[in-house]
Amino acid sequence: MSAPSYMQFLPPAALAKLGRCELLARGVVEGFVSGKHKSPFKGFSVEFSEHRQYAPGDDLRNLDWRVLARKDRYYIKQYIEETNLRATLLLDASGSMAYAGDAAARLDGKPASKFLYAQHIAAMLGYLLVGQQDAAGLVTFDTRLRSYLPARARASQVRAILEMLEKTVPGGETGLADIFHDIAERVPRRGLVVILSDLYDDPAALIKALHHFRFRRHEVLLFHIVAEEELTFPFDTFTKFRDLEAPESLLPIDPRTIRATYLERMRGFLADIESACGRMKIDYVRMNTRVPYDEALAAYLATRG
Repeated sequence: MSAPSYMQFLPPAALAKLGRCELLARGVVEGFVSGKHKSPFKGFSVEFSEHRQYAPGDDLRNLDWRVLARKDRYYIKQYIEETNLRATLLLDASGSMAYAGDAAARLDGKPASKFLYAQHIAAMLGYLLVGQQDAAGLVTFDTRLRSYLPARARASQVRAILEMLEKTVPGGETGLADIFHDIAERVPRRGLVVILSDLYDDPAALIKALHHFRFRRHEVLLFHIVAEEELTFPFDTFTKFRDLEAPESLLPIDPRTIRATYLERMRGFLADIESACGRMKIDYVRMNTRVPYDEALAAYLATRG
């Protein structure tokens, strides 16, 4: 019996390379069962946090006898509870994500589009999160929210994520800022927000929207999906460029006349986004589709770990 078609997003070679990796929260998250990540709620768990003065009714088992012997004062040891992670994957399905340059790594026997590359990353992250008993959800969008699968930790969630990925086709214009503001209000608990996008939107509006996630106390992981051609602009003959977000639009251009200006603006755009992410303590990870996604993801998870 053949495997379901959506299993294309979890090929055996990638599972062998990434199957034992973990994606742990760096900050404090809110969850609903005991797990691996720090919770904002103090209790009596395994990781010591601080002392507080004894109050009548406190469990004497948590009394710090060493402090009592040293200072003749009664103090209770407080700990940080651990919790599971609630992660929401945000996948940009706008038309620009359909670009597949000749330099891209091959997936399914052809150069990977930015969207196909991001689909595989989203699938693997969903698989890893659920496998470590964390909750994972998925949002797809362009100028509007297309589909929203709330984060859950049950085993069937991986299939639900894969099925949603398979059904999603890139197209339409980009509207990241408004969508991010909307999602920031929808995600109910502070947790991990993972963004997979080429980020083609007004930088000022985009940065403000990213700040909304941080204001809501989410940890943010931003995978900036780019193609090699977008970074180097290697075209050198008169070419008709098609706007993937408005396919009927063709623009004849001599790329040699605009290369310097294009590269300068691209460098400025990348620097602005990366710098803003640094100020907001957002993990910014540039993913070039030229590098196989499993190699790039494994390298990032190893560094994060």
